[in-house]
Amino acid sequence: MPDSFRYPVPAARGRAETVVDRSRFICSLARATTPEEAQAFTRAIHAEFPGATHHCWAYVAGAPGSTGQIGMSDDGEPHGTAGRPMLTVLLHSGVGEVAAVVTRYYGGTKLGTGGLARAYSTAVQAALRELETVERVELIALTIVIGYPHISAVLHLLPDFEATVTSERFGEDITLGLTAPRQHDSPLRRALVNATHGVVIFDDGPVGVP
Repeated sequence: MPDSFRYPVPAARGRAETVVDRSRFICSLARATTPEEAQAFTRAIHAEFPGATHHCWAYVAGAPGSTGQIGMSDDGEPHGTAGRPMLTVLLHSGVGEVAAVVTRYYGGTKLGTGGLARAYSTAVQAALRELETVERVELIALTIVIGYPHISAVLHLLPDFEATVTSERFGEDITLGLTAPRQHDSPLRRALVNATHGVVIFDDGPVGVP
């Protein structure tokens, strides 16, 4: 089951071209965190290739395999021969927040419904193989107040939870601002409680996603 808090997403736009019976299939990929971003990307590809026969598209605007925000279009190809095969590839790619547009230049030979489905699937697969990705990590922000005797123990445990200190203030007690991946939220809190023998104050901050 994919981790909904951290997963690969496109680092930049990607593209690959395949040729089937003289028809050119140009697959363009981009990151899309919302359906609106996916539609904007589709319009941009339309504008880039105005003379193409079709611009079929699909997107998954969420975690890999999630179906909460998906979309697809055959853009004039026979029903089910383009958008659906493209979406299936995206859903099983392991990449999240991704939109695909396959631009077709017809080569004069009809491929049939099965041939079209294979061609559009293959085009997306080819582009995914070349796609550069980065890890999308949902972060939490915490502010904790601890006593001076516990600072060494707290700083020692932070790397185990990929937590970093973003701010510090020294007064009667020590106030630390922390960020960490959301998946470590509960374990980090428990570890901080144990490290300070229960003498820690939590002040939660906003969540961020780079």
